[in-house]
Amino acid sequence: MTTTKLLIKLTVLFFAQLMLPQGIVTDRPDQTESSVTVGNKTVQIEMGAMYLTASDIDFESFMGPQMLLRYGISNGVELRFTTQYKSSKFDLGDDELKFKGINDLQIGAKFQFLKKDNMNTEIAFLSHLVIPVSGNYLESDKVGVINKLAISHVISNSINVGYNIGYDYLASTSFLTYSLAVGVGISEMIGLYVEPFGIWGESNIFESNFDVGFTFLLNPNFQLDTSYGLGLNNNMNYYSVGFSWRNEGFLKKKQQ
Repeated sequence: MTTTKLLIKLTVLFFAQLMLPQGIVTDRPDQTESSVTVGNKTVQIEMGAMYLTASDIDFESFMGPQMLLRYGISNGVELRFTTQYKSSKFDLGDDELKFKGINDLQIGAKFQFLKKDNMNTEIAFLSHLVIPVSGNYLESDKVGVINKLAISHVISNSINVGYNIGYDYLASTSFLTYSLAVGVGISEMIGLYVEPFGIWGESNIFESNFDVGFTFLLNPNFQLDTSYGLGLNNNMNYYSVGFSWRNEGFLKKKQQ
């Protein structure tokens, strides 16, 4: 094979990779939940690890593996299960408060209400029931709920906007939550997003944060991600890495 033919072949392979179709849509690494479900009889696993610090209260935490399991029971409804292992520490000067173990479990569903080929807007709603299992002072010992309305708009072939408005009831306390993610497709394989997010709780407690991240689509069913977040009116910082994997027609394949 001549050098010219080899260069031509490598160029064709390179651009073929760049033109892989965008397949998997994930709910990580940003804080904004997507407005789509995974599809009928599709299993999607999203996993990651996060290191978080809050220097104003001398708190640090490692969370991983974090797992979100999604299964589509129809083209517009998915069941969801999420949990994570967590190791946290409060530095009290002469003493430390520590916890290691499984976080409270979350079981829920996402329902997609609006998805049409001739529209650039999609809408979904998700709700999680939080079940206390950790039995320690760093987690809630009461049942709670997490709810989010997820809306997204396609602005162009490479830009989309998604935002969530939510209501959470955790540890006998109510919270309103928000997030706004702007995603940019650098190529068919690499994506970038920026996102403000935060909560407004009882007693007018308002927490505002910001994060940025990248996604790397290795193939239509497997994606890597990394992100960094910080508090805008608080001293929170976090670093996160993870991956997402999708298997379409899971039960059908098992039954054959």
